[in-house]
Amino acid sequence: MRSDGDAGVDTRLGARLAELRTERGWTLDELTERSGISRSTLSRVERAEISPTASLLNRLCHVYGRTMSHLLSEVEGESALLVRAADQAIWTDKASGFVRRSVSPPYAGLRGELVEGRLVAGADIAYDRPPVAGLEQHIWVLDGTLDVTAQDVEHRLDAGDCLRLRVWGPTRFRCPGPEDVRYVLAVVLP
Repeated sequence: MRSDGDAGVDTRLGARLAELRTERGWTLDELTERSGISRSTLSRVERAEISPTASLLNRLCHVYGRTMSHLLSEVEGESALLVRAADQAIWTDKASGFVRRSVSPPYAGLRGELVEGRLVAGADIAYDRPPVAGLEQHIWVLDGTLDVTAQDVEHRLDAGDCLRLRVWGPTRFRCPGPEDVRYVLAVVLP
């Protein structure tokens, strides 16, 4: 069951996704062709009947040419230059065990952002494409172990390790355990 806070974010997110589709003059069928997501799932997400997974949201971000942070910031309200810890938006993908804190959300005129990611032991998220081709990412593990696969190469990152890359194709984030992983993701638009 979703909390009232989750339901509010899902409602605003669904409305924004419907708005983006409408701005482009696309039907649900056209969006299905572009995203590879079923029409019924898209409809249920836009009506906030279901909460999108991280992978599904990534596919929609790719179609709309936005990072996940950019899309979420559009439904979370105005950003300030100083982002207090208490004001950092948190989004949870309960299906995958992924918790995402927007430490430094997108801001007009700035190309970078910081995200804190947490994956429970055993969590595995696969993204079939980057939200924006050539997106620069720096993944710094704070606690635990994270396996990242990019360009068909798997990288094992332990606490303190940092992986730097540009994302052109599929990626995968997996927490092999036994403990959860916490990491910082610095994202820079090309």
